[in-house]
Amino acid sequence: MKDIRIEKVSKAYNGEMILDNLSLTIPGGKFFALLGPSGSGKTTLLRLIAGFETVDDGHIYIGDQDVTHVPINYRKVNTVFQNYALFPHLNVFDNIAYGLHIKKVPADVVEYKVAKVLKSIHLEKQMYKSIAQLSGGQQQRVALARAIVNEPEVLLLDEPLAALDLKLRERMLIELIDIQSALNTTFVYVTHDQLEALTVADQMAIMNYDGQIEQMGTPKQIYEFPQSSFVAQFVGTTNIAKGTLVRDEVKDCIEIPGWGTLEVALPAGKDWAQPGSSVLMSLRPEKIEITKVQKAGFSNCLQGMVQSIVYHGRSTQYNVLVGENNLIQVFEQNEDHFPDQIIDYDDKVYLYWQKENAVLLER
Repeated sequence: MKDIRIEKVSKAYNGEMILDNLSLTIPGGKFFALLGPSGSGKTTLLRLIAGFETVDDGHIYIGDQDVTHVPINYRKVNTVFQNYALFPHLNVFDNIAYGLHIKKVPADVVEYKVAKVLKSIHLEKQMYKSIAQLSGGQQQRVALARAIVNEPEVLLLDEPLAALDLKLRERMLIELIDIQSALNTTFVYVTHDQLEALTVADQMAIMNYDGQIEQMGTPKQIYEFPQSSFVAQFVGTTNIAKGTLVRDEVKDCIEIPGWGTLEVALPAGKDWAQPGSSVLMSLRPEKIEITKVQKAGFSNCLQGMVQSIVYHGRSTQYNVLVGENNLIQVFEQNEDHFPDQIIDYDDKVYLYWQKENAVLLER
């Protein structure tokens, strides 16, 4: 299990800087997700690690080996692409065995390795079928098997589920987690889909539009404690409000135009979080309780009117107007067939949340 170290790597295309002095360490043996918007440089970084592209400046290490200028075929790295890149004229067995044949692995070893990997992805019964006979999900698993049969130290996955429908994507995400756990190989998964990244990753990094790392951590750390407004808004959905920190007797508060004065928990070790500072507040929609009756026991309460309702099945989204022009989004889990209260359009409602559930960000 070898770490991947990206040290001060830069890459430009046609004079346009894609990655500029980027440094990043991807821990070995982990399922690592690289998440960011289109054009942030995710795929470029993946291609540099794989060796499909050469760096303009900087170094790439796998373990202690500097692979910056090592040819593709000498790197113990394999890649699974979005379009799978399977050979349509070869059957399942021959697609998976292709790399082993190139390496002149003995036939009996090839048969053993292919059978073993097919069993791990539950495709042993399709061993001699043509690629055209397989479903999209099965083809994706064949592409995975072809990559892992060579026992790479690193497996790179470039948006491998993008062509699948939602149900199949959800199932394949779980299978990917199981495969990585069984192999104990470093997986680097590139995606712009936040749900995919949060589902599969042990660790993840968020890239911004400038190709820089905004934040790195576990999915829970990234989602619950974003370190910038970019991360807060890109990973999941949130309500962002601008305000000023104030000290109200014994409480720390934020004054937000149109919202009023609300209690907050100041983050530890942040010098910018001082009374009088202009800051941002991020409040996730699911952290807010919505009700038509008044309640006690919450740090904060706002009153508003329901403007629109979106039913998502597992949850319902309420867009609530607070004041004249402040729209706050709320998610409520649909736990009961027959809830105690029905919230409808134009209903006057109360929004409650605890101060610890709002995250303060430097403006």
